[in-house]
Amino acid sequence: MSKWYTAQGNNSDVVVSSKIRLARNLADAPFPSRMSNEVRKMVCKKIFASIKNSPLAGEFDLTELQSINDLKKVSMAEQGIISPEFAKQNGFGSVIVSKDESVSIMLCEEDHIRLSSVSSGQSLEEAYKKADELDDILINNLKIAFSEKLGFLTSNPMNLGTGLKASFILHLPAISAKGMILSLINMVSKLGFDVKPVYSDNSDFYELSNRITLGITEKSAIDNLNSICEQIVKQERAYREELIKYEDFEDKIFRAMGTLKMARKLTAKEFYSLISLVRLGISMGSFDEKYETVSRLLHDVGTATIMSESDEGLTVDDTEKIRAQYVRESLA
Repeated sequence: MSKWYTAQGNNSDVVVSSKIRLARNLADAPFPSRMSNEVRKMVCKKIFASIKNSPLAGEFDLTELQSINDLKKVSMAEQGIISPEFAKQNGFGSVIVSKDESVSIMLCEEDHIRLSSVSSGQSLEEAYKKADELDDILINNLKIAFSEKLGFLTSNPMNLGTGLKASFILHLPAISAKGMILSLINMVSKLGFDVKPVYSDNSDFYELSNRITLGITEKSAIDNLNSICEQIVKQERAYREELIKYEDFEDKIFRAMGTLKMARKLTAKEFYSLISLVRLGISMGSFDEKYETVSRLLHDVGTATIMSESDEGLTVDDTEKIRAQYVRESLA
């Protein structure tokens, strides 16, 4: 089955992906931080049963975190399937993942249920539709903690209300090159949104997300984030039009592609920096490669992901060689 990141969505030149996350808890169990492992197991089993007995049962697989090694957990975090915090968790927990990896449900992380749905490009509505379908199944089969005054009850008060966090992964090399990232962060923060780097601090990929969940409908949260995203996309494209006029910047883009096609060793930091320039080159028509090639590379070449795919113990030097080889073959 094709993975979600191989598709191309709206505004893919700037918007890498869209994500909806819903936080839910059972009304008849304490929050995970106050549960024993035995209670955690019972809660995980109960939640999974509600999906297993639904029409969507065949689309999902369950993995108990205790059944996989630490490298695999970190790999799943690199790929956005679970959170980095969940990968480090000592208490019992499980994750339910769809065949195409577009939907994942962390069981007994910070909340009993952390449901995430992701899609390519600017497509929050598509991601929300998938999340809402599963949310209805859970609500219809489980007693979910809900207050008429506060909305869905969550472990962290910041998530009260809709329990919804909507986010985009944005590729902003031109805004970054213009030195405007800090201004962008400050501007959206005043409006109730957050912008933070992903992958690495020098990769030009950023997550834009909503902060407010209480006193607002899910539709309003999505509409508001879409509106901010549209403005950022417009600004990024305007700055790209300026950058394309400079030969030195164009040279930088082609050098990045040359390095990725020829390098025999690549650190993760080098890769994220160079692939950002190559992705920009694709948007400017400099290369024939597809955005899905870049998305697949971003998904597959994390250090833990490379190490977890090998049966042998790999050194850091080994992973850099494997990463470089995989990138060369993907861009050949």
